[in-house]
Amino acid sequence: MNLPKVISDLVKAQDNFDSTRYANCFTETAVVFDEGRTYNGKREIKNWIEKANKEYQVTMKPLEYSEGEQTLKAEISGSFPGSPLVLSYKFGFKDKKIQSLRIVQ
Repeated sequence: MNLPKVISDLVKAQDNFDSTRYANCFTETAVVFDEGRTYNGKREIKNWIEKANKEYQVTMKPLEYSEGEQTLKAEISGSFPGSPLVLSYKFGFKDKKIQSLRIVQ
């Protein structure tokens, strides 16, 4: 599967539970929407993923990517109820970084 470099970097950071590398995939003003919550800016994104990593140890397995819709479907596994799940990650990009991310089931 041919993923944009920034998404490949995001998946690698997630699988290594590296919240700093994960946050560095985003612009300074990025916004993430996940489970009804909004995270604004790299600092909030880093704190959010760091907490999730400690709590759930989530790993990602990319299943398909739609370049036109800028959407990644991935199977996520971890120590959470219902694992594994397939989620959709809808991206918005700016200057080869992630400007927005909406995660939905």
